[in-house]
Amino acid sequence: MTAVVKSDGTLETFDGAKLEASLYRVGAGDHTARRIRQTIQDSLAPGSSTEEIYKRAMTMLKQEARPAAARYSLRRALFEFGPTGHPFEDFVAEIFKTEGWEVEWRKLIPGRCVMHEVDVYAKRGGEYLAAELKYHNDPRFKTDVKVALYVKARFDDIWHCDPTTSGKCPVDHGYLITNTKFTDQAIQYARCSGINLLGWSYPTEGNLYDRIIASGVFPITCLTSLRKAEKKLLIDKGVVTINQLRGSRDVLRSIAIPADRIGAIVAESDALASPV
Repeated sequence: MTAVVKSDGTLETFDGAKLEASLYRVGAGDHTARRIRQTIQDSLAPGSSTEEIYKRAMTMLKQEARPAAARYSLRRALFEFGPTGHPFEDFVAEIFKTEGWEVEWRKLIPGRCVMHEVDVYAKRGGEYLAAELKYHNDPRFKTDVKVALYVKARFDDIWHCDPTTSGKCPVDHGYLITNTKFTDQAIQYARCSGINLLGWSYPTEGNLYDRIIASGVFPITCLTSLRKAEKKLLIDKGVVTINQLRGSRDVLRSIAIPADRIGAIVAESDALASPV
């Protein structure tokens, strides 16, 4: 019963079964998941941080299964999209596109009182949604009720627009999306007020992690064969998903990656896109 330190500074008991399950979920085989768990469990010192545990597991996982390591790094990979929120907005839009939505980025929509720019606007059949995205660079930061109140006020203005002057009020569902978590109060308010929330682990099913895995839209920042500076160069060129890399090797050549490494990067991307 070893206590470890979470990212927010609180203590929790290390759960080896939870670690093993998380490794198996991302595609590590039974033997690999058990061995990594046992190695960490046998040498874990009291007061170790969850970040240290993650790094040790990640190091061992990369040696045996890079695609599994890439999936295991997903949450942290999204933090590499910063410091601005635009790459994260582009990434979420790609998920919606894969799910069959026609997507527009940063669209202006008339409200009853003022014009609003929504980060992601999407249509599928006769259904319309608009999403406000809140990107955080710090995993300890949670999207709170003040943000939910602000987003609800914006959507209320859109929902109460005057169709005689704006033509129509084309939003059926309003979303607040974040790459981290929500506070309990934000969740309570959203449930009561009718705002849809999408975060790293919320809702329990169909959360951001689930939708990344289901859609096969992975961020380039999770690729273990790319260096940090190379990821930044690709993001600056508007490349945020592995599918964009798989579709064109020229973008890798454009940032001076040698041919032998291009093959390894594309191979990892192909393996990552394959179902677990």
